[in-house]
Amino acid sequence: MTAAGPPPAHGPAGAPLDAIRLTGLRVRGRHGVLVAERELGQEFVVDATLWLDLRPAAASDDVTATVHYGELAEALAAVVAGEPVALIETLAERLAATCLADPRVRRAEVTVHKPAAPIPLVFGDVAVTVTRARSDPDGSDR
Repeated sequence: MTAAGPPPAHGPAGAPLDAIRLTGLRVRGRHGVLVAERELGQEFVVDATLWLDLRPAAASDDVTATVHYGELAEALAAVVAGEPVALIETLAERLAATCLADPRVRRAEVTVHKPAAPIPLVFGDVAVTVTRARSDPDGSDR
């Protein structure tokens, strides 16, 4: 059995939103608690899901009416390659904020994978996932 993800995001009118997913973005960064992690760096893998209304883009067939996933990938990569942080929780939070920078995005889920984490045991992956939502004008998050 697989774990269910977050419930579908809804727009202000209560209609379910659409999703744009970017998975497997590989970027070298210098994040970690250990000095060696910051000096040597390592590869991080980022998955991001953005919930927004894609009907305007579908109707207009215009890339400016949606989140350009190439530009999104570049923005996320710049965060990973940028200022080092100790925790991937902090990195995930910064990446989620980058996703929510576009006002059309209502909710973002970001997973940061650290496949080369300094754990002295055999393991497949270490990952942190955060989900953040934009507040509606009435103060509620949908």
